[in-house]
Amino acid sequence: MTFFSDARDHYSHRVRMVLAEKGVTVDIVDVDPSNKPEGLAEINPYNTLPTLLDRDLVLYEANVIMEYLDERFPHPPLLPVYPVQRALSRLWITRVENEWSKRLDILMVGKGRETVITRARQELRESIISVAPIFAEKPFFMNEEFTLLDCCVAPILWRLKEVDITLPEKSTRPLTRYMQMIFERESFRESLTEVELEMRE
Repeated sequence: MTFFSDARDHYSHRVRMVLAEKGVTVDIVDVDPSNKPEGLAEINPYNTLPTLLDRDLVLYEANVIMEYLDERFPHPPLLPVYPVQRALSRLWITRVENEWSKRLDILMVGKGRETVITRARQELRESIISVAPIFAEKPFFMNEEFTLLDCCVAPILWRLKEVDITLPEKSTRPLTRYMQMIFERESFRESLTEVELEMRE
């Protein structure tokens, strides 16, 4: 199994978290997105990262890769067992994509009109602050157990310092505790690249 990963990208990071959580033996190839190997375009029609190659199977969308890995390596399970909870987890992942990921993408690129970047930073910050109280309800994000939703959220939270977002301490204490717990988790530490480690130094 080979995983083509962008060392700076939060979508690649979420998949690396799943791989680490599952203890999967995989060859991780760090790819410079501005200088991709020719072989990547041959197996992935979109020539995008992340891309997973598992024998004859090629997957190239982060959430599809994560669910595939969860089914291919069922222990520990990273989606709830019951259909309702499963559906709610997927719905939250979609919400994270729409409200957090897209805005973080703008900030990580850091190019474009200043008004667009400023608005993205403000909207991402406000959205995270509004959700912060939820983290007081359960040990993990909307669940008693660690799930794929945590794998989507943690890489975004790790990058807040990188994109100049600070959170108000008083109103986000549950979220701060969650971040400390997740960032100390063994699988999270294993998933970090050198570039990502530098983001919070």
